[in-house]
Parts: sequence; C-alpha cells; structure tokens
Amino acid sequence: MIDLEKLKKEKPLDELVNFGIVNIDKPAGMTSFDVVNVVRKILSLKKCGHFGTLDPNVTGVLPIALGNACKVQEYFMHHEKTYIGTMQLHQKITKEKLESEMKKFIGKINQLPPRISRVKRQVRQREIIEFKILDFNETAKTAEFIAEVEAGTYIRKLIDDMGKSIGGAQMIGLRRIKAGIFSEKDKEFVSLADFEKAAEEYKKGNLEKLKELIIPAETVDRILPVIEVNEEALKKLKNGSPIFAEMLINKETKIPENSFAIFLGYRLLEIAKKVEEKENPNILARPKVVLYN
Repeated sequence: MIDLEKLKKEKPLDELVNFGIVNIDKPAGMTSFDVVNVVRKILSLKKCGHFGTLDPNVTGVLPIALGNACKVQEYFMHHEKTYIGTMQLHQKITKEKLESEMKKFIGKINQLPPRISRVKRQVRQREIIEFKILDFNETAKTAEFIAEVEAGTYIRKLIDDMGKSIGGAQMIGLRRIKAGIFSEKDKEFVSLADFEKAAEEYKKGNLEKLKELIIPAETVDRILPVIEVNEEALKKLKNGSPIFAEMLINKETKIPENSFAIFLGYRLLEIAKKVEEKENPNILARPKVVLYN
C-alpha cells in the first residue's frame, strides 16, 4: 500500500489540487452539487465530482474528486455507506418490537426508489448489512439508529418500508459517517467553512493548511489491486501500448480478473483491465483510464 503521508509531503500542492480528494462534512441546506461547485470555484478547477449524493438536509461525509481525480471517481463510489439517523414512530411500540422489525430488513431487500429521486423508478435489490437501534425513547416515540448499507440504498425509504408493519415511521434526521474508505474519523475530514479558510490561506501563500486536507488520489490502491511496472514501460504506455509481462516489476505477477491500478513507484499511471486476445496472447491487459500527461 502506498505511503500517502510521504506522498503528500513529496508532491507539490498544485499536483495534489489537480489529482486529489477532499472529504467534506456536508452541511444541511445544500445539495451535493452545491458543495462540489463551491469547492471547484474555491480552487479554480475546471472539474470536480462527488462520490455519492446526499439529500440537502442530510449531513456528513461527502468525498469530492479534484481535477483529474474525476477520472477514477467511479472506483470510489460503489461501496458501502454507513449512516446514523433518527426515526419518528407514528405509534407507541416497545424497543423489542422495533428491534424485531428492523432485523427483518437485514440482508437482501427489494427497494423502490422514492418519487423524488434522480434514478429510474423501478424495484432494485440492495443489501442491508447493519440496521440497529442506538438509542430509544418510548415516550417521544423516537429511535436513533445506525445503518450500514449497499451503495444506492435510500435510507428514508428503508425507514418508511420498515414502518409499514408497525403503524408508520419516518426519518427525521440523517448523517453519513462513512462512504467506502472515507470516514468522519479521517484526520482530513473537514467542514466546508474550514476548507474555505484553508483555501484562502493557500491563496495568500500559506500552503500547509490546504495540503493537510487533500488526500492523494493514489489512495485508489486501497480499493483496487496494484500492479507495478518498470521504468521502461512508461514510454510505451504513454504511446498507448497494452500491458505485457516484460513491463512488470515482477513478471510472475498474476493479473487480477477485474480492474487494477498500474503504478510506477508512487505514481499512478493507469487503471487497466485484463484481456485475453487470441491474436496476441502476450498481451495481459489494456488501459481503461489513462492518468498521465
């Protein structure tokens, strides 16, 4: 695994800004796209993108790809998410009864996206990994919960569907605490206001505060398998060459079945995919995403 702290120290800040990730604590009242646009304008970037939409009133972990990191955005997005929220129960029930109903939703479920959503409204299967009570107030008919779910799961709909068998329930508060490899416990996790302050310091010539907050996009090595190539491979890859065994640091390396990251030292060159070509069986893989200039 790449030593990201060492990489952050060695990389010029301009390179981090153009190929990095910021883990923003999204405030309530803004859309995810609003936050992305604020970050993009602050850093004067042409493009930025987030790793999974949060509704305007939902707060918490919103990782944002900066510049060329948008090219690897999809590899970070489709991973489990964890939320802490509060539900309002419409009928008075016991904690035991509520726990029993929530357990029924652990595992694979069928979910119809809500009417107000950006996706096609058709039933989809999603996995609920964890769904349990953190705090229960029988008098107020409220329950704080934690839910770890497959990407693309609607928590508001989960609460509504669960509530149908107990007289009704609705979500009244939600915060995302984890999105894939990004968490609110990360030292880079930062409020939008504090990020803006760090960016202002950057414009004044103080680089350190902003540098501390940017995660190198090479952290994709925590998600994808890594294959290392030798120096001689770089020129060939730049010219669009597929990957051959002689390019590998370890020529006995087994090529992963799915996508993998190609590194030269600490430098991320490509995301590639294994191929089997009858015309040229020496070709091991071909590039999917090219990341060098």
